[in-house]
Amino acid sequence: MPELPEVETTVAGLRSVLEGEIIVRAEPRRADLRWPIPVDLRQRLTGARIETLGRRAKYGLMHTDREDTLIFHLGMSGRWRVDPAEIEKHDHFILETASGRVVALNDHRRFGSLDIIDSAKLDSYRFFEKMGPEPLSPAFDATVLRDALHDRKAPIKAMLLNQNIVAGLGNIYVCEALHMAGIDPRAPASSISKPRLVRLVVAIKEVLTAAIAAGGSTLRDFAAPDGELGYFAKDWRVYGREGQDCGCGAPVQRRVDSGRSTFYCAKCQR
Repeated sequence: MPELPEVETTVAGLRSVLEGEIIVRAEPRRADLRWPIPVDLRQRLTGARIETLGRRAKYGLMHTDREDTLIFHLGMSGRWRVDPAEIEKHDHFILETASGRVVALNDHRRFGSLDIIDSAKLDSYRFFEKMGPEPLSPAFDATVLRDALHDRKAPIKAMLLNQNIVAGLGNIYVCEALHMAGIDPRAPASSISKPRLVRLVVAIKEVLTAAIAAGGSTLRDFAAPDGELGYFAKDWRVYGREGQDCGCGAPVQRRVDSGRSTFYCAKCQR
C-alpha cells in the first residue's frame, strides 16, 4: 500500500497540473470504490477552482474555492494518470480542467476511496477525528511521543503504526526508522527512554524526508502521476532484506506479527 512518502509524491505531481485550475468535468465512472462515491461529487466539483492540494496521513486533499475538499486514498494499487492517451477500464474517476488537462484515478483493485466534505469540517472527518500529529510537523516530537506511549505495553512498532499515535506511518518506514534508531521493534512502547525516543523521532523524520526526495518506494503498482517509479527501495536498510547483512555483520531477520512482516537486526536493535 502506498505510504506517506508515496502520497506526498503523488500530491506534488498533481499540484503542478491542477492547482489554480477550473474543473469542467468531474466524472465518477462507477458508483463505488472501497466505499460508495458521494452522489453529489460531480455537482460539487464541476465549475469549481482547485485552490490548493495537500495531504493528511495517507490521504490526498484537493481544496476548492467552494470551500469543499475532495479526499482521496490510493488503497492498494491506486494511482493518478496525467493526460492519459486513452481512458482505461480501471480509470474510475476523471477530472478535466478548463485548460484541457486530464487526470484519471486508476485503481484496478478498488481499495481506494473518494469523498468530498465541507473544508471547515476536515478535522472532524471520520478518518481524521482521532488521528495523531503529522510525523514531519513540529507538533511531533519526543515529548509528544512519550506522552502518547507512557502507559502502552504493546510493541513500539505496533504503536507507531497506530494512526491515533502518529499519522501516516506505514510498515516500510517504521521498520526503517526503528533500525536507524537502534530500537527493537518488539520492545514495549512504554519502556523506551526519552533519549531513545528523541533518536526515534529524528530517524522517522529523516527516513520520510529521504523517501519523499527519492519519490517514494515502488511496491507493486505504485507510480507517481507522471508515471515515474519511486527509487527509495534501493536505500532500504532492513525492509525486504531478510538474510542479508545489515551492515554490522549480522543478518537481517524477519518475523510476522498480525499479518505484517517486520524486518530488523537483532544485533543493532535492542
